[in-house]
Amino acid sequence: MSSRFPSRLLEEAVNEFASLPGIGRKTAFRLVMHLLRRDSVEVKRFGETITRLREDVCYCSRCHGISDTPVCDICSDTTRDSSIICVVENVQDVMAVENTRQFRGLYHVLGGIISPVDGIGPSDLTIGKLEEKVRAGGISEVILALSTTMEGDTTNFYIYKRLSGLDVRITTLARGVAIGDVLEYTDEVTLGQSIVNRRIFSLPSQG
Repeated sequence: MSSRFPSRLLEEAVNEFASLPGIGRKTAFRLVMHLLRRDSVEVKRFGETITRLREDVCYCSRCHGISDTPVCDICSDTTRDSSIICVVENVQDVMAVENTRQFRGLYHVLGGIISPVDGIGPSDLTIGKLEEKVRAGGISEVILALSTTMEGDTTNFYIYKRLSGLDVRITTLARGVAIGDVLEYTDEVTLGQSIVNRRIFSLPSQG
């Protein structure tokens, strides 16, 4: 669409929306025009919600997932099995696993996966914190629930090598999750069965 706007404020708002991933300038323009048609109280509430999100949201000190409090609701739930840790890439994956209703342990959020192409190495993730958690004791099983991509498999292998000398069972999702699938986009039934039927992690065969 043309870059000429009748209002500088309108243009600035469109630019901000267009800076979001997956939002083109035409979509950004429609969203801004929608907000202009909304009641000013609603728009103010919308803006305050975004501001609070950025200023008040924090990361759980235990699982490193997104939370409103220093310890998230899942980690503080005493009915969950704290001896089983499900390792995931991000908060979207926590939500995906929770939606299956097949897992009652706790989580550990890595904050990404190892990807040299993107400049992400082990030190950029919370793998060290995971190892500390296992070394502290009380963990009987670590489930590697990462996407079945090359980067996900690389991260699985690295974590396995870090934990393999410790007294903990290391498992991974059953291959109901197809190779190349991103976890958060896997349907709930398939993901749920992959958790229930998880298997012992093993290194890929050589040759």
